[in-house]
Amino acid sequence: MIEIKNLRKEYKTVTPLKNVSVTINDGDVISVIGPSGAGKSTFIRCINLLEKPTEGHIFVDGEEITARGADVKRLRQKMGMVFQSFNLFGHLTVIENLMLAPMDILKKGRQEAYDRGMELLRRVGLAEKALSYPDELSGGQKQRVAIARTLAMDPDVILLDEPTSALDPTMVSEVRAVIRDLSKTGKTMMIVTHEMNFARAISNRVFYMDEGGIYEEGTPDEIFDAPKKELTRRFIKGLKVFDALIDSRDYDFIGLGAELDRYLLQNDVSTELKYRIRLAIEELVQQMLIPVYEKPYIRINAEYSPKEGECSVDINYRGERYDIQDTDNSLSLAMLKNTVRDIKYSFNEDDDMPNHVKVWIRR
Repeated sequence: MIEIKNLRKEYKTVTPLKNVSVTINDGDVISVIGPSGAGKSTFIRCINLLEKPTEGHIFVDGEEITARGADVKRLRQKMGMVFQSFNLFGHLTVIENLMLAPMDILKKGRQEAYDRGMELLRRVGLAEKALSYPDELSGGQKQRVAIARTLAMDPDVILLDEPTSALDPTMVSEVRAVIRDLSKTGKTMMIVTHEMNFARAISNRVFYMDEGGIYEEGTPDEIFDAPKKELTRRFIKGLKVFDALIDSRDYDFIGLGAELDRYLLQNDVSTELKYRIRLAIEELVQQMLIPVYEKPYIRINAEYSPKEGECSVDINYRGERYDIQDTDNSLSLAMLKNTVRDIKYSFNEDDDMPNHVKVWIRR
C-alpha cells in the first residue's frame, strides 16, 4: 500500500502539485488523466522519488520513503518505472538489457537472470529479438522490452508514464495489449495516459488531475459516465470553453465579439453554427438582459463539443428573478427561439448569480 500525505512539488515558475493526499491500495490499477501541465507525470515521478517532493510524506508499506535517512535505493526496488522514451541501453542486446539490473542490484546469477529475462520476453512476444540491439527494433517493440525489463526486477508497484505517447499509431495496440495483460496479474499499477478508452478498460480507479492535485477520483464508470465536477466533465467530453464576465452597461461588446470570433475560429466551428452562437449571445445579453439591469453582472459560458458538433451557452446573472422568456422584447425572443433548440431557466436565491439560463444552439 502507498499512502501519500500533503504532497507538494514546486519549481521556480510553477507548482504542479499543491496538496495531494491519497491512498493507493495493493492491487489497484489506477489511470491518471487530465490536461497537459496538470502534474500527472510529476505526481508519479514523486512517488518513487525521481522527483523530490518539496513538502509532504510518502509511505510504502508503512515505511516513509521521504524521511531523512530512508534507504531510498532499497525502497525504490519495490517500484518499477516505464517511461515514454524507453531508456534502453543501446550498446546492449535486448536480453542483456533485461539481465543487467537483476544481476547488479538483486545479485542474481547470470543463468537465473537470463532464464527470467527470456521468460519475460516470451510473455511480451519478443523472445526472437533477444539478441537484437534496440536500434533494430520498432518503437512498439522497444516499449515492450522496456516493460519486460521493469518486470525483471519483480516490483510490487509498476508506474507507467504515457507508455504509448511516443509511438506511431500503428504500434500502440501491441503495447496496450501487454499492459492490459499485466493489469490482470494483481500487481499495483499507476498509468499516466491520454487514451480514455484504454484507461476505462483496464482500471479499477481513475484520478483526474487539475488545479494542482487530484481534482476528482472514482471508478471508470463514475469518471467517464457521470463526473461530479465541472472541469472533469469538460475534459471527458472534450469540451472547448469560452468564458466572459460582463459587469457594466459600458462593457466592450466589440472586444467581446472579437474574442468570441477567435474562439470559434480556433475550434473550427462551422460557419452556420458560428452565426447562431453569436446571434444567441447577442440577443440574450445585449438585447434582453442589459436593458433590464442598471448594474448588470452577467457571466457567459459557451461549451462546444468538436466531436459532436454541438454548442450550449450558459448565462448566469445577478438580480431579482427574471426569466428572459417573459421579456417584453418579443422580436429578440423570437430570434432567439429560431436560433436555439431549447431554453431552460432556473433561479436559486442562494447563488451569487441566482438567475440561470441555458440554451442549446441548433445545428
